[in-house]
Amino acid sequence: MLPDSLIAPLQQHLQRVQRLHDEDLAKDLGAVYLPNALDRKYPNASREWIWQYVFPSDRLSVDPRSDAVRRHHLDESSVQRAVHAAAKAVGIPKPVSPHTFRHSFATHLLENHYDIRTVQELLGHKDVKTTMIYTCILSVVEGHVLQRGGLAVRSPLD
Repeated sequence: MLPDSLIAPLQQHLQRVQRLHDEDLAKDLGAVYLPNALDRKYPNASREWIWQYVFPSDRLSVDPRSDAVRRHHLDESSVQRAVHAAAKAVGIPKPVSPHTFRHSFATHLLENHYDIRTVQELLGHKDVKTTMIYTCILSVVEGHVLQRGGLAVRSPLD
């Protein structure tokens, strides 16, 4: 699920990433690490655009597995720091992390009457019980009470 408002910015981002990849190829770089012997099965695949990271690092580094110079994916700590900084900049007094978006996503789906099986699939949970526990916990932790037909849905223990 991708909002229409993000399609053009994502396409622009991918064009910039492809230009960066083309520049790396021109310098005889541009190969990514491929898992599970894919590099032996498809020797040129690591340099093909389709295998490149959507969010690559802004710098090259030495791959410790092969000593090859590569552009790896953006480090997750960079995203975490950016989310923390953005939350602080707008005055959110609670801890915020990229995982917070996952909670918000699930909450919004449920508030918009998506069924639990759809939420399960979109979150990538194998078992619907995980989704049920997850959504119950996030409702309690985040203080959300889902509205269904004008009535608050609450636990019988409330």
